[in-house]
Amino acid sequence: MKAIAVFCGSNFDGNPNLFKAVHDLADVMVQREITLVFGGGRVGVMGLIADAILERGGRAIGVIPRFLMEKEVGHMGLTELFITENMHERKQKMADISDGVITLPGGFGTMEEFFEVLTWLQLGLHGNPIGLLNVDGFYNPLLTQIDLMVEKKFLKPVNRDLVLSDQDPESLINRMEKFDSRPDEVWFRDNNLT
Repeated sequence: MKAIAVFCGSNFDGNPNLFKAVHDLADVMVQREITLVFGGGRVGVMGLIADAILERGGRAIGVIPRFLMEKEVGHMGLTELFITENMHERKQKMADISDGVITLPGGFGTMEEFFEVLTWLQLGLHGNPIGLLNVDGFYNPLLTQIDLMVEKKFLKPVNRDLVLSDQDPESLINRMEKFDSRPDEVWFRDNNLT
């Protein structure tokens, strides 16, 4: 992988374990010469990961919508910064220039980004790995919900397997590098009509 999009919060609660995870992730990415692609902000966890990458001599590419730049939350010290017209273009651009996604703890926006690119993967619109960096078990309830989707037959096990999760950044990236996606297209057909 040459570039990983990192979805994360525009807030940071001061959690030392999250701070460490961000810096450990930056270490692994810079050591492997993986470019960071992120939301382009200088605040919260976004700012932490960008600064950590840059401090280590790595490349950080931001993608931010114009209205957020106008609110002066854009990071001005990046390797490259793309300004989009809206949030939809932002996600598409991030996906287009990345080879995978890692989702750190975050709020509604982080979850929306995660689920949209995951849905694109399920639909076969891309084949890039998607990982959750499960700091302090932050994503345990979400993983339980996803397992419930399988149990209630709203999600096939093969599609559940599209979500990679690990608490260690290096292990997660190792798993992502071995990822091979073959979307299950059987669900496109309504078996009751055949």
